[in-house]
Amino acid sequence: MNITRRRGAIAFFITLGAILVGLAITQSAWLILNERTVAFAVLGTILFALLVTGVVLNTVFLVREIRRNERQDSFLNAVTHELKTPIASIRLYLETLQRRTMPEEQRQQFYTNMLADSDRLLGTVEQVLKAGELGQRHRQQNRTLIDLASLLDDCIAITLQRHHLPAEAIVLEPVPGAVRLHVLGIAEDLRTAVLNLLDNAVKYSPSGVHVRCSLAITRYTWVALSIADTGLGLPPNQHKRIFNRFYRVPGRYTVKIKGTGLGLFLVRNIARQHGGDATANSPGPNQGTTITLTLPLANPATPSPNDSDNPATLPQSIESPGRTITG
Repeated sequence: MNITRRRGAIAFFITLGAILVGLAITQSAWLILNERTVAFAVLGTILFALLVTGVVLNTVFLVREIRRNERQDSFLNAVTHELKTPIASIRLYLETLQRRTMPEEQRQQFYTNMLADSDRLLGTVEQVLKAGELGQRHRQQNRTLIDLASLLDDCIAITLQRHHLPAEAIVLEPVPGAVRLHVLGIAEDLRTAVLNLLDNAVKYSPSGVHVRCSLAITRYTWVALSIADTGLGLPPNQHKRIFNRFYRVPGRYTVKIKGTGLGLFLVRNIARQHGGDATANSPGPNQGTTITLTLPLANPATPSPNDSDNPATLPQSIESPGRTITG
């Protein structure tokens, strides 16, 4: 909820509370100043019911605001940690390089570590900006025809390299019938969504990364991209909450695992802005999680809105380096 909507909701419930207090006072005055006839008793009952309803609504609103504030506090703490840690690390490396003469091999290792920390810092900043951007407007521009298998394969390679994993840690299962599945969308956003899903699958598998990715046609006109891990899993009441902004599943592992609570929020918003959705499924804690991204299929024979001027749009949109946001 943006600031304008929150202010409007707060003003509404304050006004509602004031009206209910006025009704309660009016009801009491009527009952005191007039005879207790049946008509006044009925009117008093109605007003009392309205008063109870208003109290319930105000209570629900206050509980929601408290929970939202708690999530925002957790988000601020996580972002503070994600910003301070790489900055402190980069500063330490720079001070060491400034004060000491070091072998060239160690200097190069320091440079590599500083670049990794700067990428982590930049990723956190861009993730926050991306969340704000997706929450503000619907992105309809730059829609191209995207081969999901190629995009997924590219994202898997990036994730393996980023987390220094062997090739067998993340497996892409063959597409049934060896068909090529295309969607019409924004390559940068879909790339961000898939990288977030893969990054989550790796982060929440502390005992070993075993991730399986699959693509399949569902309900004839939809494509389902599923990413399943064997990690921490989810309690039954968390399957929908994990897609809320700033939300992180409570538990002892949450403190140890890096994150801002924006990754799956971005995934769901990107999916919905492409006409699809994102869902989670887990048998239970420590039994793994499967996140499914569902998108409408596109006809590859139909040119996308931006393909008329540039026939090579698809390969460029998938293979261009560009920055990607995960967390």
